[in-house]
Amino acid sequence: MATIDGTRRMTFSTEDGRSVPAITSAQMLEIDRIAVEQSGPTLLQMMEHAGTDLALTALDMLGDDWRDARILVLAGTGGNGAGGVCAARHLANRGAHVTVVTITRPAAADGALGQQLLALAEAPARILTWDEAFDAAEADLIIDAVVGYSLDGAPRARQMALIRASQAAGVPVLSLDVPSGIDADSGEAPGVVVRPARTLTLALPKVGLTEENAGELWLADVGIPPGVYARAGIAFEPLFGRETRLRLGYPD
Repeated sequence: MATIDGTRRMTFSTEDGRSVPAITSAQMLEIDRIAVEQSGPTLLQMMEHAGTDLALTALDMLGDDWRDARILVLAGTGGNGAGGVCAARHLANRGAHVTVVTITRPAAADGALGQQLLALAEAPARILTWDEAFDAAEADLIIDAVVGYSLDGAPRARQMALIRASQAAGVPVLSLDVPSGIDADSGEAPGVVVRPARTLTLALPKVGLTEENAGELWLADVGIPPGVYARAGIAFEPLFGRETRLRLGYPD
């Protein structure tokens, strides 16, 4: 770890020793803005990459018996929730048993979340809202897509309800991008927090991720080209070859 122009610079590493720069939530917002507003890929294109990789990571965690397993997706209101709903569709398309618990009622959802819920309605998945009865302990795996890197203070009441359900379930949890309740920059938890066995972070790892708060860490390729990162002031060698997911080592 070094300090450049007053900014903390951290690098994670791939299993074969390549350096992977960590970014702040502000940098991720700028990368997203450049891609969506100026060059592409679009938000939905990136979300499809993220959802596919999250679904495949869930299957990896479940092992050979995934067809008999029960997967519970906890989906928040924003892009993180939409990514979880996208993963639920990819899982259901493959024949997995999926239940989605969403904070936003499908009929009231708009934007990317609304589009993902609309598509999910055509897949063989069960969709519940957060205030309907569900038992998280009946799941074999929980996918946490409640908040992500956009946490602003302690989780709100509905977010808190889903996070506490994951805590009480006693089953493995897979978090999308950043464990819900963790500040992506400081790594601190201002309120209740998900404790995942594995986190699949998107684009580049966030500076606040640690082994203690994120568990086993993997990085997913969401299709952002080098020029977008360069416009945001970030440059690094290509990371992905034949794989779209890489396991990362934490900084020393």
